[in-house]
Amino acid sequence: MNRKDFIRKGILNTGLLTSSGSLAAFSKKENDELQRLDIVGFNHLPTNQIHTMVKTVLHKADTRGEANHGWLNSRHTFSFAQYYNPDRLHFGALRVLNDDRVQSGMGFGKHPHNNVEIVSIPLEGDLEHQDSMGNVAVIRKGDIQVMSAGKGIFHQEYNRNKETEVKFLQIWIVPNKKDVKPRYDQLTLNLEDRHNKLQQILSPSPEDDGVWIHQDAWFHIGHFDKGTKTDYTIRKKGNGVYVFVLKGDIEVSGTNLNTRDGFGIWDTDSFSIEANNEAEFLLMDVPMSV
Repeated sequence: MNRKDFIRKGILNTGLLTSSGSLAAFSKKENDELQRLDIVGFNHLPTNQIHTMVKTVLHKADTRGEANHGWLNSRHTFSFAQYYNPDRLHFGALRVLNDDRVQSGMGFGKHPHNNVEIVSIPLEGDLEHQDSMGNVAVIRKGDIQVMSAGKGIFHQEYNRNKETEVKFLQIWIVPNKKDVKPRYDQLTLNLEDRHNKLQQILSPSPEDDGVWIHQDAWFHIGHFDKGTKTDYTIRKKGNGVYVFVLKGDIEVSGTNLNTRDGFGIWDTDSFSIEANNEAEFLLMDVPMSV
């Protein structure tokens, strides 16, 4: 599949771009048409690939969807583009969590979005961004980028390097406001601020630490040495937290997680985290109903 067809299919199958500007999720019918779905709730149903327990859900790294387009290798925690799993549509307001690797000199051509909050977190390499608002920027490890698509924008992203691939997380959050004025922001973070503690990198408030989005969501990153422990208190009643392990092994509320595992927890006020070895992980605190 070429890049143009891939981007078009990805946007359609996630249901986050429509001609009317409405926000919905879709599933495939047997005749391959798209069927509108309600996205209220968190959609955690047991399958032979998901171990579901009361108030938690575990997604092992090797159960994620995979798309290898040559220029792009992407692992999808939730349904996206050609990967469709009705049991893994989203975790509350967290709609997309893609673990992307883009080959040198390649990237996503110009394509549209609306009514979605898009967060990019680079892990390796240099990712160049251009958009219809006139922004041109490069983001690297230690940066975080946010884009409120709102009424509608076009953007493109490329691997700026000619010899090495770029790795980054592409995250989509369902907003709590529709048709807002499109907005772009990025921030360079101090990596030492996450050493053996939780560094806030995103919130609902422009006055708070990190970037901000149109949703009652808070993101934190921790880089813990072996044996480091902490407790996390969920920031708002009705929210849950999706934990994504960037590297290493951690234990969350008694569940062991390894590199690229995902773990959701809700209907609790707080939970414990302990690093079994040197580990880096992302916490995404989001509303469970949207």
